[in-house]
Amino acid sequence: MRALEVRPSPPLLALLGIRIEGSVPAAALPLILTMVLFLGPLTQMAMDSPKGLVPEVKSGFSLKNVADCLRDLCWLRNHVVAPLTEELVFRASMLPILVPCTGPTAAIFIAPLFFGVAHFHHVIEQLRFGHDTVLHVLVCAVFQFCYTSVFGAYTAFIFIRTGHLVGPVLCHSFCNWMGFPALGSALQHPQRPVLMLSYELGLLLFALLLFPLTDPLMYGMTPICSLILELRSACS
Repeated sequence: MRALEVRPSPPLLALLGIRIEGSVPAAALPLILTMVLFLGPLTQMAMDSPKGLVPEVKSGFSLKNVADCLRDLCWLRNHVVAPLTEELVFRASMLPILVPCTGPTAAIFIAPLFFGVAHFHHVIEQLRFGHDTVLHVLVCAVFQFCYTSVFGAYTAFIFIRTGHLVGPVLCHSFCNWMGFPALGSALQHPQRPVLMLSYELGLLLFALLLFPLTDPLMYGMTPICSLILELRSACS
């Protein structure tokens, strides 16, 4: 009879992705990877900004602008509260439960479905206030479900590969700030060839860097992967 392998359970905070080991690369590298993915929209932002992207970013980090943001409840909700609470619930709390049952790869695609459904409350708000037709609201809801599910799978992948919560939170906040890429305006932009090249280059670099920049070896022991007896693709 084969003996069962018994492993000590990681600390709760470590399972939630709250730990010091590897925290610096966990904060920087996933955010850089996400910015690479948004190379096209960032290029478009730089082209459309009168002062350019760098001065725009510098002004955004000025003390006055930071103070204004911290007093803005909508800004705090979209860029601080929502990323932190949603990643804590749908990634840090849910994935450690799913991974031992389904394995890491399946969990990456299952957890985001709950995340996508959680955004359907916007449908009730839009219908209640009569902002759009029922058909338009439903189409937007389906699109948002698909977009949030894909994004949720991405941050779930980051959480499992790095074992840290900070990376998904920062990526979530950055994506909320950027919004969905304005592909329509990019296709009609005067500098369309350059923009399309930046969009394609961003996707190519993202695909090439996805696994190297999330290599678990750079982040120390990944606690969530210790919940399964045999390491599988997302954890190795």
